[in-house]
Amino acid sequence: MKLLKKKSHRIRASDKSLVFRFSAGSLALLFAMVMVLLNLKTIVSTDWKSVQFMQGGSIHMTVTPYMAVTIVLSAVICVIAALLYRRFQPDKVKQLFHRQKLARMILENGWYESETTSDNGFFRDLQAGMKQEKITYFPKIHYRMEDGLLRIRTEITLGKYQDQLLHLEKKLETGLYCELVSKELHDSHVEYILLYDTIANRLSIEDVRVENGDLRLMKNIRWEYDKLPHMLIAGGTGGGKTYFILTVIEALLRCDAVMYVLDPKNADLADLSAVMPEVHYKKEDIISCVDRFYEGMMARSEGMKRMENYRTGENYAYLGLPPHFLIFDEYVAFMEMLTTKENAAVLNKLKQIVMLGRQAGYFLILACQRPDAKYLGDGIRDQFNFRVALGRMSELGYGMMFGETDKDFFLKQIKGRGYVDTGTSVISEFYTPLVPRGHDFLKEIGKLSQNRQDGQAACEAKAAGTD
Repeated sequence: MKLLKKKSHRIRASDKSLVFRFSAGSLALLFAMVMVLLNLKTIVSTDWKSVQFMQGGSIHMTVTPYMAVTIVLSAVICVIAALLYRRFQPDKVKQLFHRQKLARMILENGWYESETTSDNGFFRDLQAGMKQEKITYFPKIHYRMEDGLLRIRTEITLGKYQDQLLHLEKKLETGLYCELVSKELHDSHVEYILLYDTIANRLSIEDVRVENGDLRLMKNIRWEYDKLPHMLIAGGTGGGKTYFILTVIEALLRCDAVMYVLDPKNADLADLSAVMPEVHYKKEDIISCVDRFYEGMMARSEGMKRMENYRTGENYAYLGLPPHFLIFDEYVAFMEMLTTKENAAVLNKLKQIVMLGRQAGYFLILACQRPDAKYLGDGIRDQFNFRVALGRMSELGYGMMFGETDKDFFLKQIKGRGYVDTGTSVISEFYTPLVPRGHDFLKEIGKLSQNRQDGQAACEAKAAGTD
């Protein structure tokens, strides 16, 4: 197996007390070494042939004041070494606990086979009738920590424990306090890849970047909108949804993306109308913007085919065209404002956008408190490949976001925390980029928007001068 070519640890039954064995063995060795070093002069100068440890049938040893001091000093050094090891080698310590937990998981669940044998030890008369359990089969599980990921592989032997070993994700996530990134079934084994320190992969807003159709949101999470288009964001009040949307807008403005922002509640996103174009909050303006966005997509789809360098199968980026994003906040609330006829018209346009937008570079970002199927029906919700649920949500809300899943969702009182599906059908913990205190979105977005307008004006003036 490929895993075995790299350094990995086979989980064994004896690992049930791995932390104690490692700690006791290492500290005992260190204690002995320090004692020897501190008493080296005495050890070298002692005539060991004349030394008698047994006198009158009992052990006799003289403890001098210096020896007592060295014992205390050696013990203190061992304590300091243990604290330093835990402080500077946290990953090593975690690995020990992880391996111990995996061994105990197998033993406590009884996923092994054993036989009872009579113990024929040295003291046969004293131990007559005593039975000893001997493990005859223990599942082959290999553990490796690499680049912040845990890779756990278990062999599948078609035995009676196959079903348990094929569905370890819930036990691993809760037991090791990790988040499942992927689960892959290979020939004769299954590999679980988990992120063991999710919050350490959180980015600051200045590190959020867009490169080649790829929006980086965490160190290990990216939205590849060119491949997996359209984003669905859900979250209640105080979950960090608005800051996340503003972060996405600011990041996209740093590339050549064209933005359309809709805020039917006339809240925070509507304030962007003071610093950038195509920001709408009135019902009629929002409907008109959706229509123009749809018509622009259809016009580009037709125009791309007439371009000289057009190739079948290539997208807008290959032709050097900028992506367009329609960011629609409080989508469900807006749809409830419309008449039946208006509702059907808007829903039809949005359906066409999510079905046809990827090739032309027209992408939709919908945000709402809960993605009600009433306004995301006819398979539209399935077209949102990147889904983020932020803050507190009910089980029904998670079901609407991610569909049927046996994932256990936990609430942590951390602003901007939630869950994400990046298009792989694996739900993992997610943290929105950190926004430092005092960061002014309106000022930063206004600056980026103004720079873009100045650049476009300069290009138009240059073109006019050339003509």
